Amino acid sequence: MKADITRIIKAAVLFTVLTAFDLFTKSIAVNALEGGKRVPLIPGALEFYYIQNRGAAFGIFQNGTLILGIISAVALAVLIFVYLRIPDGKKYLPLRLVLIFIAAGAAGNLYDRITLHYVRDFIYFSLIDFPVFNVADIYVTCSVFILAFLILFYYKEEDLQFGH
Repeated sequence: MKADITRIIKAAVLFTVLTAFDLFTKSIAVNALEGGKRVPLIPGALEFYYIQNRGAAFGIFQNGTLILGIISAVALAVLIFVYLRIPDGKKYLPLRLVLIFIAAGAAGNLYDRITLHYVRDFIYFSLIDFPVFNVADIYVTCSVFILAFLILFYYKEEDLQFGH
């Protein structure tokens, strides 16, 4: 089934707002935290701390900007392709929303990779020394978790046959 134009416009608006919010938060973080400043939100547990991540998640694949950019661009194309094949109806709204959030996260970090050759990260869980991340990473991580839940517990196998 093909997506109707109203649904596509709504998705594009949400995607744009989410991506813009990610880029906005990164811009604020750079202005407020550049130079090694740390701003504790919950002392000893959570703080804002700006770094330039030239790799992927958890700092792996350092200086892989080109390949990570290509992977992100391909992922965005696949997400759009799948989104456009999802049937209309309330039953598929959670799936559509999850794909929009994943796409916005991918786009926010892709923008950084293309324009800056690194990703701006600034949220740090110091309590567990978790790698520094950003809003786009939250979109992707939470959405992938929700997607797994939807596939395992909400949709039946036949519900997901729309791609064939």
